[in-house]
Amino acid sequence: MENKTIGKRPTLRKPRWLYTTIESGEKYGFVEETLETNHLHTICSSGKCPNKGHCWKMGTATFMILGDRCTRACRFCATQTGHPLPPDPHEPVKIACSIKAMKLRHCVITSVDRDDLPDKGAAHWAQTIREVRLANPDVIIEILIPDYRGANLHTVLNEQPDIVGHNLETVERLTPGVRSRATYRNSLGVLQEIAQRGTITKTGIMVGLGERQGEVVTLLRDAYDVGCRMITIGQYLQPSEKQLDVQEYVHPDIFAFYKKEALQMGFDNVESGPLVRSSYMAEQSFISMLIHKKKKAQII
Repeated sequence: MENKTIGKRPTLRKPRWLYTTIESGEKYGFVEETLETNHLHTICSSGKCPNKGHCWKMGTATFMILGDRCTRACRFCATQTGHPLPPDPHEPVKIACSIKAMKLRHCVITSVDRDDLPDKGAAHWAQTIREVRLANPDVIIEILIPDYRGANLHTVLNEQPDIVGHNLETVERLTPGVRSRATYRNSLGVLQEIAQRGTITKTGIMVGLGERQGEVVTLLRDAYDVGCRMITIGQYLQPSEKQLDVQEYVHPDIFAFYKKEALQMGFDNVESGPLVRSSYMAEQSFISMLIHKKKKAQII
């Protein structure tokens, strides 16, 4: 990978496969207006997602609840950190109404970490799922949650979301330098608790942070062994100079290798590519998973 130098600081040159086009359109404007009218947040904007234009153009977005300030300061994330405001009690209804207005068949909701709250925001999560289900009885609800364990996790799972994700983010060796409080083993425990409830379990990781291919394969095995059956693998992109530098722009062939390895292990759905993110094309991933499981059942 060719380097370029800005001042005294060498940086990696962004490869051609990571360039995206600026997109807009009628649906993009409607999504933007819906979010602004209801004073809602998205990880699309807070996380500086490279797919924001494409997803909003398609009429979808990933909602982010419990405010836009996180109590943690993970070194890969662009979301604001600091002391958050109290949760908006009207947010669950506003999320539900926005999903209905956007006519979503598959919605994805995530949140900031709220270590300042006694239950870390679990009750607010539960209320959000209830309101979404009440207003949109046929929608597939996919959630991406913090590292809830025990009672807090079951508060959320009792509302029966269709897919529950929790991201491992990176390989075990790099976790202490990438995530601020979460640990690799605890996150595996979260995934295991979700899977033990019989809920579709999903995780996501970034590559390009200095991991070795063997470590990624080990992570895949660890996730599979605790019951995770959906995984996303994407390229880490430095949101700003405050976050970690990119160590490598991983070639698409390596992403294809990871996908092959995961499918051979038994994962039901693997989205692996430079621009893949946790919720990118989530509806299509869910459909692909169902088709894959049906084919496996026919073979058996």
